[in-house]
Amino acid sequence: MRGIIIKGIAGFYYVKVGDIVYQCKARGIFKKDGITPYVGDEVIIEDTNEGEAVINEILPRKNVFIRPPIANVDCFVIVAAAAKPDLNPDIIDKFLVMAEQKRTDIIICINKIDLITAEKLNKILEIYEDIYPVVGTCGKTGAGVDQLAALLDNRKCALAGPSGAGKSTLLNRLQTRFTANTGDVSEKTNRGKHTTRHVELFETDFGALLFDTPGFTSFDILEAEEDELHFLYPEMAQFIGGCKYDDCRHIKEPDCSILIAVKQGKIHESRYQSYVKQYKEIQERKKY
Repeated sequence: MRGIIIKGIAGFYYVKVGDIVYQCKARGIFKKDGITPYVGDEVIIEDTNEGEAVINEILPRKNVFIRPPIANVDCFVIVAAAAKPDLNPDIIDKFLVMAEQKRTDIIICINKIDLITAEKLNKILEIYEDIYPVVGTCGKTGAGVDQLAALLDNRKCALAGPSGAGKSTLLNRLQTRFTANTGDVSEKTNRGKHTTRHVELFETDFGALLFDTPGFTSFDILEAEEDELHFLYPEMAQFIGGCKYDDCRHIKEPDCSILIAVKQGKIHESRYQSYVKQYKEIQERKKY
């Protein structure tokens, strides 16, 4: 039987085949070969008629992520809070680089829009609206959720973003079959509390499948190399190759087409500053 892994806990994998979910163990050969089944994997299972099934085969993956362990992501929904905790474009842009590197579709969701003015929301949206689909939502009231649901289509989508952004609250809005735990933002640190303890794949009421994943600290989100980073900023693509120097890194080189585009307002200053910070972070990482 062919199915999809929707949850994995303590060595057991829960595989959905049609409308039935089977509790499975993985064949020992996977461990021997250093292969771990991940949530999102398409698998072939066999019912042993002993109250438990076994995973015999993991079908080829579209992509795979180690932390959190998920596979076959079609689209990342980068969720950031408009406030509480304060929005940090640098963190959003790190997630965007990760998603670009894995060649997934991208949606940006600015949640908790009830906490800011329309003017402030527009300033956030203008950073990204010419690059990616962007939607403003309020998980508390449900505002914008229908618009977000329409963007998800029938894809396997992962909610990603900092803790406290309201991912689990949005998940509960997008599907009604399960209730994901939600948490408050700490008044002392203004940071969110992690509420997702394991990765799970939820079926929505409109056809999409949603990964609920742990928060920001669990992601390896800056694995890019120096020479590929500018390709992971889509708005820079049309200017790459127009610099005076072939090895231009767009930091302070003369006659740099990227720097000129920033000055002309063709690349948003916020995005460019994120690029510079990430470039320097990659350089620092390579020292160790």
